[in-house]
Amino acid sequence: MAEIILNVELRQGAGTGAARAARREGLVPGVLYGGDKDPVGVTVKANEFRKALYTGKLLGHLVTLKYGSETQPVIAKDVQMHPVTDEPIHFDLYRVDEHQEIKIAVPVHFRNHDDAPGLKRGGTLNIALHDLTISVPADQIPEELVIDLTGREIGDSIKVSDIKLPANATATVDGDTVVASVTGVQAEVAEEAAEGAEAAEASEGGEG
Repeated sequence: MAEIILNVELRQGAGTGAARAARREGLVPGVLYGGDKDPVGVTVKANEFRKALYTGKLLGHLVTLKYGSETQPVIAKDVQMHPVTDEPIHFDLYRVDEHQEIKIAVPVHFRNHDDAPGLKRGGTLNIALHDLTISVPADQIPEELVIDLTGREIGDSIKVSDIKLPANATATVDGDTVVASVTGVQAEVAEEAAEGAEAAEASEGGEG
Protein backbone atom coordinates (compact mmCIF):
# COMPACT_ATOMS: atom_id res chain seq x y z
CA MET A 1 0.00 0.00 0.00
CA ALA A 2 1.52 3.36 1.00
CA GLU A 3 5.09 3.91 2.11
CA ILE A 4 4.20 6.43 4.82
CA ILE A 5 2.10 5.67 7.88
CA LEU A 6 0.70 8.49 10.02
CA ASN A 7 -0.23 7.40 13.54
CA VAL A 8 -3.02 9.70 14.64
CA GLU A 9 -5.05 10.37 17.76
CA LEU A 10 -8.46 11.99 17.89
CA ARG A 11 -8.30 15.66 18.76
CA GLN A 12 -10.46 16.87 21.60
CA GLY A 13 -12.26 20.13 20.89
CA ALA A 14 -12.14 22.32 17.82
CA GLY A 15 -11.03 25.79 16.89
CA THR A 16 -7.88 27.82 17.42
CA GLY A 17 -7.65 27.19 21.17
CA ALA A 18 -7.70 23.42 20.80
CA ALA A 19 -5.13 23.58 18.00
CA ARG A 20 -2.78 25.71 20.10
CA ALA A 21 -3.14 23.32 23.02
CA ALA A 22 -2.20 20.41 20.76
CA ARG A 23 0.92 22.23 19.53
CA ARG A 24 1.99 22.95 23.11
CA GLU A 25 1.89 19.18 23.69
CA GLY A 26 4.24 18.54 20.75
CA LEU A 27 1.48 17.58 18.34
CA VAL A 28 0.48 18.82 14.89
CA PRO A 29 -3.29 19.26 14.56
CA GLY A 30 -5.15 18.33 11.41
CA VAL A 31 -8.55 17.49 9.97
CA LEU A 32 -9.63 14.33 8.14
CA TYR A 33 -12.20 15.02 5.42
CA GLY A 34 -13.97 13.13 2.65
CA GLY A 35 -15.92 9.99 2.04
CA ASP A 36 -19.38 9.62 3.54
CA LYS A 37 -18.22 10.55 7.04
CA ASP A 38 -18.05 13.84 8.91
CA PRO A 39 -14.75 15.73 9.27
CA VAL A 40 -12.70 14.53 12.23
CA GLY A 41 -10.04 16.46 14.15
CA VAL A 42 -6.82 14.49 14.59
CA THR A 43 -3.26 15.00 15.77
CA VAL A 44 0.12 13.50 14.89
CA LYS A 45 3.29 13.71 16.98
CA ALA A 46 5.29 16.66 15.64
CA ASN A 47 8.54 14.71 15.16
CA GLU A 48 6.75 11.93 13.26
CA PHE A 49 4.89 14.41 11.08
CA ARG A 50 8.09 16.33 10.23
CA LYS A 51 9.83 13.08 9.31
CA ALA A 52 6.98 12.12 6.97
CA LEU A 53 6.79 15.60 5.46
CA TYR A 54 10.49 15.89 4.72
CA THR A 55 10.57 12.62 2.79
CA GLY A 56 8.84 14.56 0.03
CA LYS A 57 6.30 11.73 -0.26
CA LEU A 58 3.56 13.06 1.98
CA LEU A 59 1.85 15.83 0.05
CA GLY A 60 -0.05 14.61 -2.97
CA HIS A 61 0.66 10.95 -2.31
CA LEU A 62 -1.32 8.04 -0.97
CA VAL A 63 -0.41 7.46 2.67
CA THR A 64 -1.85 5.26 5.41
CA LEU A 65 -3.56 6.83 8.39
CA LYS A 66 -3.48 4.55 11.42
CA TYR A 67 -5.67 4.91 14.51
CA GLY A 68 -5.18 2.03 16.91
CA SER A 69 -5.81 -1.11 14.86
CA GLU A 70 -7.76 0.76 12.17
CA THR A 71 -6.16 1.98 8.95
CA GLN A 72 -7.44 4.27 6.21
CA PRO A 73 -5.78 5.27 2.93
CA VAL A 74 -5.69 9.06 2.67
CA ILE A 75 -4.27 11.83 0.53
CA ALA A 76 -2.51 14.73 2.26
CA LYS A 77 -3.56 17.80 0.27
CA ASP A 78 -2.47 20.73 2.40
CA VAL A 79 0.11 21.47 5.08
CA GLN A 80 0.33 24.90 6.70
CA MET A 81 3.76 26.06 7.87
CA HIS A 82 4.62 28.64 10.53
CA PRO A 83 5.78 31.83 8.75
CA VAL A 84 8.77 32.30 11.08
CA THR A 85 9.88 28.85 12.27
CA ASP A 86 8.81 27.04 9.07
CA GLU A 87 7.44 24.23 11.24
CA PRO A 88 4.22 22.40 10.24
CA ILE A 89 1.27 23.75 12.23
CA HIS A 90 -1.78 22.19 10.52
CA PHE A 91 -2.66 19.63 7.85
CA ASP A 92 -5.64 18.42 5.86
CA LEU A 93 -6.18 14.76 4.93
CA TYR A 94 -8.80 13.33 2.57
CA ARG A 95 -10.21 9.81 2.78
CA VAL A 96 -9.93 7.79 -0.42
CA ASP A 97 -10.25 4.20 -1.56
CA GLU A 98 -6.88 2.77 -2.54
CA HIS A 99 -7.83 2.36 -6.22
CA GLN A 100 -10.19 5.33 -6.38
CA GLU A 101 -9.80 7.65 -9.37
CA ILE A 102 -8.83 11.10 -8.10
CA LYS A 103 -7.75 14.41 -9.57
CA ILE A 104 -4.47 15.72 -8.25
CA ALA A 105 -1.79 18.22 -9.27
CA VAL A 106 1.60 16.62 -9.99
CA PRO A 107 4.81 18.70 -10.35
CA VAL A 108 6.33 19.04 -13.82
CA HIS A 109 10.13 18.81 -14.03
CA PHE A 110 12.40 19.44 -17.01
CA ARG A 111 15.47 17.36 -17.87
CA ASN A 112 18.46 17.62 -20.24
CA HIS A 113 18.71 21.40 -20.48
CA ASP A 114 22.25 20.99 -21.84
CA ASP A 115 20.93 18.95 -24.76
CA ALA A 116 18.55 21.67 -25.97
CA PRO A 117 20.22 23.60 -28.85
CA GLY A 118 17.89 26.57 -28.30
CA LEU A 119 18.96 26.95 -24.67
CA LYS A 120 22.64 26.51 -25.59
CA ARG A 121 22.33 29.46 -27.96
CA GLY A 122 21.06 31.71 -25.20
CA GLY A 123 17.37 30.90 -25.32
CA THR A 124 15.18 30.91 -22.25
CA LEU A 125 12.80 28.23 -21.00
CA ASN A 126 9.56 29.98 -20.13
CA ILE A 127 7.47 27.68 -17.92
CA ALA A 128 3.71 28.23 -18.04
CA LEU A 129 2.69 25.24 -15.88
CA HIS A 130 4.76 24.13 -12.91
CA ASP A 131 2.32 21.30 -12.19
CA LEU A 132 -0.35 19.45 -14.12
CA THR A 133 -3.63 18.17 -12.75
CA ILE A 134 -4.26 14.58 -13.80
CA SER A 135 -6.94 11.97 -13.14
CA VAL A 136 -5.30 8.82 -11.81
CA PRO A 137 -5.92 5.89 -9.41
CA ALA A 138 -4.94 6.91 -5.88
CA ASP A 139 -2.32 4.16 -5.61
CA GLN A 140 -0.64 5.11 -8.90
CA ILE A 141 0.05 8.81 -8.40
CA PRO A 142 3.44 9.65 -9.97
CA GLU A 143 5.93 11.69 -7.95
CA GLU A 144 6.65 13.91 -10.96
CA LEU A 145 6.00 14.36 -14.67
CA VAL A 146 9.22 14.65 -16.67
CA ILE A 147 9.73 16.60 -19.89
CA ASP A 148 12.86 15.87 -21.95
CA LEU A 149 14.29 19.05 -23.48
CA THR A 150 16.68 17.20 -25.82
CA GLY A 151 16.65 18.78 -29.29
CA ARG A 152 14.41 21.69 -28.34
CA GLU A 153 15.04 24.83 -30.42
CA ILE A 154 14.15 28.49 -29.94
CA GLY A 155 10.52 28.89 -30.90
CA ASP A 156 9.50 25.41 -29.76
CA SER A 157 6.40 25.04 -27.60
CA ILE A 158 5.94 22.06 -25.29
CA LYS A 159 2.31 21.01 -24.90
CA VAL A 160 0.45 18.78 -22.46
CA SER A 161 0.19 16.18 -25.23
CA ASP A 162 4.01 15.98 -25.26
CA ILE A 163 4.11 14.72 -21.66
CA LYS A 164 4.33 10.97 -21.19
CA LEU A 165 1.69 10.16 -18.57
CA PRO A 166 1.42 6.92 -16.57
CA ALA A 167 -0.65 4.21 -18.27
CA ASN A 168 -3.82 4.84 -16.23
CA ALA A 169 -3.56 8.63 -16.03
CA THR A 170 -5.19 11.34 -18.12
CA ALA A 171 -4.68 15.10 -18.09
CA THR A 172 -7.64 17.21 -17.03
CA VAL A 173 -6.76 20.00 -19.50
CA ASP A 174 -6.66 20.08 -23.30
CA GLY A 175 -3.65 18.43 -24.93
CA ASP A 176 -2.85 21.66 -26.81
CA THR A 177 -2.33 23.56 -23.55
CA VAL A 178 1.22 24.99 -23.54
CA VAL A 179 3.36 23.83 -20.63
CA ALA A 180 6.54 25.68 -21.60
CA SER A 181 8.26 27.35 -24.54
CA VAL A 182 11.82 28.11 -25.60
CA THR A 183 12.25 31.78 -26.44
CA GLY A 184 15.25 33.98 -27.01
CA VAL A 185 16.79 37.09 -28.49
CA GLN A 186 17.65 35.22 -31.67
CA ALA A 187 13.99 34.58 -32.40
CA GLU A 188 13.10 38.22 -31.81
CA VAL A 189 15.93 39.41 -34.09
CA ALA A 190 14.80 37.03 -36.84
CA GLU A 191 11.22 38.27 -36.53
CA GLU A 192 12.32 41.90 -36.62
CA ALA A 193 14.50 41.23 -39.67
CA ALA A 194 11.59 39.57 -41.45
CA GLU A 195 9.29 42.45 -40.56
CA GLY A 196 11.91 44.91 -41.77
CA ALA A 197 12.27 43.10 -45.09
CA GLU A 198 8.50 43.07 -45.56
CA ALA A 199 8.33 46.79 -44.79
CA ALA A 200 11.12 47.52 -47.29
CA GLU A 201 9.39 45.50 -49.99
CA ALA A 202 6.13 47.31 -49.34
CA SER A 203 7.91 50.66 -49.52
CA GLU A 204 9.61 49.82 -52.79
CA GLY A 205 6.34 48.59 -54.22
CA GLY A 206 4.68 51.85 -53.22
CA GLU A 207 7.38 53.93 -54.91
CA GLY A 208 6.98 52.02 -58.16
